[in-house]
Amino acid sequence: MDFRKVYNSIPDEFDKWRTRYCDEVFADVIEHSKLNASKAALEIGPGTGQATEPILKTGCSFLAIELGENLAEYTKHKFKSYNNFDLVNADFEEYDFGQNQFDLVYSAATIQWIPEEIGFPKVYDILKSNGTFAMMFTQTDEKTANVDLYLKIQEVYDKYFCPETEYKCSLNYNNVVNYGFIDFECHKYHKTREYNADEYISYISTHASHITLKEPHKSKFYSGIRDVILDFGNKIKLFDTIVLYLTRKS
Repeated sequence: MDFRKVYNSIPDEFDKWRTRYCDEVFADVIEHSKLNASKAALEIGPGTGQATEPILKTGCSFLAIELGENLAEYTKHKFKSYNNFDLVNADFEEYDFGQNQFDLVYSAATIQWIPEEIGFPKVYDILKSNGTFAMMFTQTDEKTANVDLYLKIQEVYDKYFCPETEYKCSLNYNNVVNYGFIDFECHKYHKTREYNADEYISYISTHASHITLKEPHKSKFYSGIRDVILDFGNKIKLFDTIVLYLTRKS
């Protein structure tokens, strides 16, 4: 299974339930890249645009490259009112950008799907001199605020969570400096979310490995999660740490 396209089957749910980034993340990316209407930006794998609009609003010449055809169509429609928005439905690993170069290349929880020996050199090649490469993602702590509930949820996972394919996507972001990038830095931001049982199930249903769940385990898994959260007052609190890596082409 190609996990890179697993979200393509749920564009509406993906757009509604995937986590959003805070304003401070985009402010730091825009400041670092000095992005404005005279510059160009590329977003790798926008999905349904959780990290797109703040960059579009700078007036920059904006291009997104999205592998999933359903996600691509959804996002084209979502941002059709922006004259500076363009999107190509293609595989970043194989796409020929020709003579195009960018002042900013960024990814929001997507670059980890690409092997570093492919992704990092390609980003370097299409960046202008001193251009910014930004990588952001969210780490979620589901345990600290809900220790007993968390342990009960893990029991449900142990009993019923049998994904068709195990998710093994990872990337050592620090290795970007081995490909010619300089001034590597990391920023962290914090948010809190709170869900009831049905909202939490809708949220986790957009996780890559959860999408691949099959019956009869799928129904039993989600029913078990719902029952546990209902038993704990129909509330679960999540602590998010948004991680942003910034670096430059030398």
